[in-house]
Amino acid sequence: MGRNRILRLGFLLVVLGFLAAVSAEAAGPFQFYSVTPCRFERTTAALPGMPASNGPPALTSGVVRNIQVNGLCGVPADAAAATVNVTFVTPTADGFIKIYPFCTGAGCPAPPTVSTLNALAGEPAIANGAIVPLTAGTLNVTVVYGSQNPAATANLIIDVTGYFK
Repeated sequence: MGRNRILRLGFLLVVLGFLAAVSAEAAGPFQFYSVTPCRFERTTAALPGMPASNGPPALTSGVVRNIQVNGLCGVPADAAAATVNVTFVTPTADGFIKIYPFCTGAGCPAPPTVSTLNALAGEPAIANGAIVPLTAGTLNVTVVYGSQNPAATANLIIDVTGYFK
């Protein structure tokens, strides 16, 4: 009996030590805050309580759209990044969506060379999660299909699931 208690106590101390190490790793410049999943962008129809810019029309190939997230769906105005679920709906041509921080004018970094989500023409819907840095309270969203079909369109749905502050 004594040996079992010593083993259990040793195991408990190891687990507590591990949990303390995990807690220490969570410290950093930003903390994550979850929110109830909330839709703040839908190009198929206007969303009640959301800015008009967060609704129709569908995205067009190569056209950049700025989408507000800060101050909506429980994301505070000073959030540094948002965790989102991005859904690509009925693209008319093969393509991809890029999501990156809002920036205008000189000194802005080039858009990312990687996509957030890829889809095939006519695919009903495909989704992916992303963590997107925020600047001036917006996400910057662009749909790029390439030069073979500059008139292509796609619908987009974005739900926020949390933020970093």
